[in-house]
Amino acid sequence: MKKLKLGTSNLMVSNIALGCMGLGKLSVSEAEKVIHNALELGVDFYDHADIYQDGKSEEVFANAIQMNSSIRESIVIQTKTGIRKGYFDFSKQHILNSVDNSLKRLKTDYIDVLLLHRPDALVEPEEVAEAFDILSESGKVRHFGVSNHNQMQIELLKKNVKQDLIVNQMQLSVMHTGMIDVGLNVNNRNNNAVDMDGSILDYTRLNDITIQAWSPFRYGYFEGFFIDNEEFPELNTTLQKIGDKYGINKSAVAVAWILRHPANMQTIVGTMTPARLTAIAKASDVTLTREEWYEIYRAAGNELP
Repeated sequence: MKKLKLGTSNLMVSNIALGCMGLGKLSVSEAEKVIHNALELGVDFYDHADIYQDGKSEEVFANAIQMNSSIRESIVIQTKTGIRKGYFDFSKQHILNSVDNSLKRLKTDYIDVLLLHRPDALVEPEEVAEAFDILSESGKVRHFGVSNHNQMQIELLKKNVKQDLIVNQMQLSVMHTGMIDVGLNVNNRNNNAVDMDGSILDYTRLNDITIQAWSPFRYGYFEGFFIDNEEFPELNTTLQKIGDKYGINKSAVAVAWILRHPANMQTIVGTMTPARLTAIAKASDVTLTREEWYEIYRAAGNELP
């Protein structure tokens, strides 16, 4: 499994991470198989959030991996905070309480990376900064980042936050390419020229922030999956053709397409099926050609200017 440097930190992590949202739906014995398989594949990065199954995913993870000091030092744990039932909350007290609860569920005394999960319209950067300082100084959180933020929202946080924001987790797949489309359609007047994300792709590259791509197999916003979907015959034919060349399946090609981007992104894969993760993990060592990357992009229905 290839590794990448996470933002400005000293963390070297697998370029494919396991998204743990679905762990809370599994029994501990089922989760053990998922996690042990991931570890054998070289996946050392595990992405959580306090809202995943109301915290149960973190709890099941800790029990399944049989958390102890030796295991803890061999993995990187990321969790997220800020989404509450019906609203978002980046208040100092909620951030601190959320981290304490995650630490208890995860059976650890520190989080490697804490992300602010979706922007809070009522964010007060001063409060976020106070919370981050407390968490950093106490050793409860080692690194910080955001999820689904644009560049100005990050700049607003940086006005007060002293710690580097090393990650921005964003939805990205070959069928959800807004942050890429806008860069290809500069000086055009078509829909793809509309910047929905505040030039976030260029911004993160300029500021050494790692983009973590979530939902790498979905189209739209949770509308469905494009792999083996009869609505997307050209894309699936192309994925199959290129997959045959490299000896990988269509899902692995879809991940290899993300990993090929020079922004050096990390892909979050949420499958709870060991065999599927084993197949997808092969993407880590595949480097698509420039021609193949653009062929897949066009097959997904994206037009070049």
